[in-house]
Amino acid sequence: MKTSGTLATTGLEARNEHDLRILIILSALMSFASISVDMYLPALPTLVVDLHADMARIELTISTFLIGFSLGQLFWGPISDTYGRRVPIGVGLLIFILGSVGCAMSRTSEQILAWRVVQALGACAGPVLARAMVRDLYARERSAQMLSVLILMMAVAPLVGPLVGGQIIHFWNWRVIFWVLAAVGFATLFALKLLPETLAPAKRSKSSLGDTLRAYLQLAFNGKLLVYAVSGGFYYGGCYAFIAGTPFAYVDYYQLSPRFYGLIFGANIVGLMVVNFFNTRLLRRFGANEIFRFGTWIAAVSGIVLAIDAYFGWGGISGLAVPIFCYMSVSGLIVANSVASALSAFPKQAGATSSLVGAMHYGSGVFSAAMLGWFADGTPWTMGWIVAVAGIGCLLTAMLQTRVWMTGPVDDKRIVQCAGCT
Repeated sequence: MKTSGTLATTGLEARNEHDLRILIILSALMSFASISVDMYLPALPTLVVDLHADMARIELTISTFLIGFSLGQLFWGPISDTYGRRVPIGVGLLIFILGSVGCAMSRTSEQILAWRVVQALGACAGPVLARAMVRDLYARERSAQMLSVLILMMAVAPLVGPLVGGQIIHFWNWRVIFWVLAAVGFATLFALKLLPETLAPAKRSKSSLGDTLRAYLQLAFNGKLLVYAVSGGFYYGGCYAFIAGTPFAYVDYYQLSPRFYGLIFGANIVGLMVVNFFNTRLLRRFGANEIFRFGTWIAAVSGIVLAIDAYFGWGGISGLAVPIFCYMSVSGLIVANSVASALSAFPKQAGATSSLVGAMHYGSGVFSAAMLGWFADGTPWTMGWIVAVAGIGCLLTAMLQTRVWMTGPVDDKRIVQCAGCT
């Protein structure tokens, strides 16, 4: 089997179905958002002291990363549709390494905020193009299965990230975390030579910039794509409210040790891994859409329970941790199936579709993380009601899928022609 150059799509699924090497590299690429955020979560209270900044400003290091991460995705997808997947991934990794080094050397909160944007612009290339490569390799239901497998594998990053970050803070300082991230970028760049090109030159887009922009607008307002992107966006909004809110809810409000924070955080990833494992099995009996909608119900109920517990203080840390565990565990049911369904609707624009879905998903995280600062009251209540609103929004949007957009045909051919792909 070739390890470089261009591989034709025909036969790739059969040849790569059991290729663990490719799955490992793709899962590493998809994990860059997780490792870039989760590893330094235990260090947030330390950054407040070391950089002489307040809590709200340090929380912006998450928001600014998500801004760069969501906006950057809009560029990598179309670029990969034109030039292939591997070269843009390599460029993105170099930008990520540069941003990580800049964060490690920052002396003020303004500097680290700026370098976090640079880091994010490079980091977002990995998830966008990994998803597109999965679509290059596999058909719809199979791609949903493979995305679940990738999420299972990439779950190691958010599981280990806070634990490693907590240990680094205990023995060294927060700057070492970003040096480690730079090293991860170098290792992934080296491994890239083992990853085959999945988009043959004959299948690459020949569109002009104007055609690409028009195709983007058509995709952005297409109901079939919006239902998956917006519903997933609501879900991600709740996830990042949890990610940005729990360091202060657990460590500051409930006085939990940063080292134990990593353990509680890791429990959520274990739940995510277990549910993703079952998702790969359930897809053999049920469709991706049905499983997707079931997951949104769990997210909505979990968010409501979290808000109630946070408001009344019921259960202490357990009152927060248990519903959060349930909310985070259904990530595979919602994310993997919604992304696979969206990509299957526009197979000739996999890169652009992946960019738009990713931008909407992570863009919602910017808003929810910012809302934590705007409405902070010193208690976990703000985090609780934001997650509840996100879960309910995720469910309602998924219900619209059945009642409105999925009841009639969507003229996808017009969009493909606009992109110059036919």
